[in-house]
Amino acid sequence: MEKSTKSRLTEKQLSAFPGNTLFEKIARAVCRAGTLPGKELYESWETARRVRRKYRGGRIMDLAGGHGLLAHIMLLLDDTSPEAIVADSRIPKNAGRLSMSIVDAWPRLAGRIQYIETDIDDIDILPDDLVMSVHACGMLTDQVISLAVKAGARVAVLPCCHNIESSDTNGLEGWIDGALAIDVTRAATLRSAGYTVMTRTIPEDITPKNRLLMGHPDD
Repeated sequence: MEKSTKSRLTEKQLSAFPGNTLFEKIARAVCRAGTLPGKELYESWETARRVRRKYRGGRIMDLAGGHGLLAHIMLLLDDTSPEAIVADSRIPKNAGRLSMSIVDAWPRLAGRIQYIETDIDDIDILPDDLVMSVHACGMLTDQVISLAVKAGARVAVLPCCHNIESSDTNGLEGWIDGALAIDVTRAATLRSAGYTVMTRTIPEDITPKNRLLMGHPDD
C-alpha cells in the first residue's frame, strides 16, 4: 500500500499493520473505524512525531482538524498533555467513530478530546497551548499562525493548497517557486513576531506538500 493513497482504510487493510509498534496499533484503530484514507494516517503520524521531538505538554489545539486524528496521536505520544481540542467549521459526521475506535484501544484518552464545530477564530487560545494544523487549505494556515502568535502559543503547521494570488509571497516568487515563497514568508512572519522558527519536512512519498513549520516565542 502506498503511503500517499487516498483510499479509505478499512478492516480489509488490518493485515498491512501486523506489528506491535505504536504506529501499527494506531493504524489498526484507524482501519477498524473505516473513516480515513491512508494518506491522512501517515501525514498525521509523521507530523506528530516531529512536533513531539520539540514540544512536550500543553493543551493540543488541532485547528481545522477534521476527524481529529492528529489530536489523538499527540496525546498518545505525550501523556503529559492534559487534553485536546479539535476545532473545525464542519466536523465530519463519522469523526466520533474514529475517536471511539482509538479510545477503545487507549481508554486513558476517554474524556480528554473535545470536538467543537466553529470558526477557528472563535476558539480561545492560551499561551501554554500547542496550536497545530495539518493541511489547513490556503490562507487557513495563516489564520492558524495568526491565532497562535496573538496568544503567544507554540505553533506547528503543515501547509497545503498555496494560493499565489491571495497569499503573501513577499515578492520572492521571482526567484523561487511560489508555494515555497509563501512558506518562507510565513517563517519570516513568525520570526518577526519574536518566535524561534524551526523547519522540517515529512516524507515526500506521503505528500509533496510536506513542509513542516514550527515556532515558539523567544525566551
